[in-house]
Amino acid sequence: MAWAAARPYNRWVQQVTFTPLSSMRQSRWQVFTAAPHRMMFFAGAAQGVVSMLWWLADLLGRYAGWYVPVPWTMPTPWVHAFLMIYGFLPFFMFGFLMTAVPNWLKVPVPRHYYLTAMLLMSAGCLLFYAGLVTDRAVVAIALMLVLTGWAVGLVGLVRLIVLTPERDVRHPLILFTAMGFGWIGLACLLAALYSESALLPAIFRIGGVWFFALPIFFSISNRMVPFFSSRVLENYTIVRPRWSQPLLIGGSIAHGVLAIAGLPEWTWVTDAPMAVAVLYLAWKWGLTRSFKVHLLAVLHISLVGLAISLGLFAVQSLVLFASGSHVLGLAPLHAMTIGYFAAMAIGMVSRVSLGHSGRMLMADRLTWYCFLGVVAAALLRIAAELPGVAPTAGHWLTLLSALAWLGCFVPWAWRYLPMFVSPRIDRQPG
Repeated sequence: MAWAAARPYNRWVQQVTFTPLSSMRQSRWQVFTAAPHRMMFFAGAAQGVVSMLWWLADLLGRYAGWYVPVPWTMPTPWVHAFLMIYGFLPFFMFGFLMTAVPNWLKVPVPRHYYLTAMLLMSAGCLLFYAGLVTDRAVVAIALMLVLTGWAVGLVGLVRLIVLTPERDVRHPLILFTAMGFGWIGLACLLAALYSESALLPAIFRIGGVWFFALPIFFSISNRMVPFFSSRVLENYTIVRPRWSQPLLIGGSIAHGVLAIAGLPEWTWVTDAPMAVAVLYLAWKWGLTRSFKVHLLAVLHISLVGLAISLGLFAVQSLVLFASGSHVLGLAPLHAMTIGYFAAMAIGMVSRVSLGHSGRMLMADRLTWYCFLGVVAAALLRIAAELPGVAPTAGHWLTLLSALAWLGCFVPWAWRYLPMFVSPRIDRQPG
């Protein structure tokens, strides 16, 4: 058994010993660029760590008083919204869509689309950090690079619909449309840098959640969670009501429109039905049974995070409608962005990475505890916004949330990044 376990290491030693360095580099690059999920997930995992490092650095100046707060070249809320919605999630989205949709539509994504998209978006994200401490014009150039890479990736996806022999393309079309709304939201940020309009930042921040991220995450959950469950759980019946996707996506868009229009006191009309619908789906999809398999449970628990978030949004809106009080602050938003988006991203990326690297579809302890760490980060951030929590206590809870994120995201990235630059362990391409 020990000899068998050592074989991968022995093969690596032989490669290092007898393969020229230039050949190794070429081979490593070929492996890295062999499939879109490798490049995109690598960039997304790295950006997820760096984004939170920036946020922690900002909090240590503003809340902990470790140093004078850095005068960024654009408003801090804009930076945080860009990094957490547009800065690392799109890499995971493109990686998943460029892997799954070609299987659905039976058309591959040519290498130059995902290679160009990833390099431009990564370069833009790196330049963005430089622009934050130098000049707003540098930020603008960075956003142009991200937008250009995003457009290339989106063209690569849309061409799948044009070339597919499949007749039913509704699901990919919804996903690609939401990616298009994300591009528009990011373009609004670019325009807002040189405009006094209050509408542009609102579309960028609110639209990024309700027109872009939530429609994509729920559409993927609606298709993949029951499918994955059916592959693992015995005597499982796939339940995918026809009303679920129109209700959730339509409700998401309606919430975004009401919020941008300055009518947040009316969003409970959409939020409450969505919360009930997600709870119903979580139950029908086998929430309690999913705990038998941790890699499946992370997806189901994330759905509960979405239901809680929508419930908090509904309560916030109803109280605002009745009394004019904004009682929950940013708690509903962070329940969604951390408790659903980030948690679901870890679950989906882990599953795709394991499967496409030739490994067993099993979450090891590190993956499971890292996921629970993201849930803890969400709970801490929610607690920081609850009524009765003193501002100072809220600041420290926010700091603890950032530390919890880093405490779980860094080891998770350390665990999965090598999979993206190494050959499949079953020696199959991709």
